[in-house]
Amino acid sequence: MSEEKITKETPIAQIVEKHPETVDVFAKHGLHCIGCAASHFENLGQGCEAHGIDADKMVKDLNEAIAKK
Repeated sequence: MSEEKITKETPIAQIVEKHPETVDVFAKHGLHCIGCAASHFENLGQGCEAHGIDADKMVKDLNEAIAKK
């Protein structure tokens, strides 16, 4: 189980690079910036805000995904 926690401040690219198992969570929430250039300088909160996604729910789901690994 991972001790690291994802927050709204975590860079999107860092989440995907460290935790490839989160790709399905991004897709489920409709945040498809994984391959986008913005993912390298936007954090999760910024990406969610730009796409009208509930960041708190996204953070919860991402942390659940990495805890299962």
